[in-house]
Amino acid sequence: MRAWMMPAGTDSFEKLYQETLPDPEPGPGEVLIRVKACSINYRDFAVARGVYMGGPLKEAAVPLSDGAGEVAAVGEGVTQFKPGDKVQSSFFMTWVDGPPAGGPALGDGQNPGMLAEYVVLPECGVVPMAESLDYAQASCMPCAGVTAWNALYEGPRALLPGNRVLVLGSGGVSMLGMQLALAGGCEVIATSSSDEKLERIKGLGAAHGVNYKKIPEWGPHIAETFGGVDKVIEVGGSGTAAQSMAALRMLGECAMIGVLDPEGGPNTRGLMLSAGLMRGIFVGSVAMARRLNAAVDVNGIKPLIGKAFSFDQAKEAYAHAWGPDSFAKTVIELG
Repeated sequence: MRAWMMPAGTDSFEKLYQETLPDPEPGPGEVLIRVKACSINYRDFAVARGVYMGGPLKEAAVPLSDGAGEVAAVGEGVTQFKPGDKVQSSFFMTWVDGPPAGGPALGDGQNPGMLAEYVVLPECGVVPMAESLDYAQASCMPCAGVTAWNALYEGPRALLPGNRVLVLGSGGVSMLGMQLALAGGCEVIATSSSDEKLERIKGLGAAHGVNYKKIPEWGPHIAETFGGVDKVIEVGGSGTAAQSMAALRMLGECAMIGVLDPEGGPNTRGLMLSAGLMRGIFVGSVAMARRLNAAVDVNGIKPLIGKAFSFDQAKEAYAHAWGPDSFAKTVIELG
């Protein structure tokens, strides 16, 4: 099979190369998936730079956690899936349900990655696709989709109709979060450094846009101008957390993802003033993915794909996703 690989010690996505590997076969309790589409997340660039949690790659590995495809074969003992089923990956292969359990994560350089023609996953790490989505759309769900769902609808302060949500930027998690919040009857405010992107986001349903370059104190501005927000999908981290806390109204929540600027710590005084909550979000479980997909089908949500590339254009896809023209999700299709 064809697969894209990151070499040992990689420090850039530009080191990505294509390789021919033996066709995998499923063992007991495993599912062989013929991959049809993958999507890129910000986390994938950390893996490519060698700065993800496990540090530099110790050996060459297939990247990407997010993919969707068709079951090609199943191993002995598999009961939930059969050949021909449309499925997607689960970011955490063994976190099925319940409290955060973490565990082996796809595409981290130590576990399987999705950017190949075939992948073998444990049965417990495979999720049925939303019936209303195609493969490209479904490939946006395992990391970005589940993260947004967890941030909004899981935890002690789940979103309610009429709540107000703040999303930061126009990346995959933020845009899927906007779509999920709008489907739940909520008002959305978005930030960006680009007026053009803000107009695009408002055209997709956001009520207000705030250019954080023009309004550096955007957190207090949102609180004073719009009355604050009930939930922030906080993808920024230490560089934006103080502003996000300042944007909260009473009993609001910062759903803390923080991958863009993960180091350092903000002053948490804003939480004290709003009786706010900061909750750490690290993707989610298989059960969350199933609940998300059910909501997607019921509400007719179609994940936003900014641009799609062919399998042979994987490097170009990475470059686009990293560049200033990136919007929502970047997808790689295998045909």
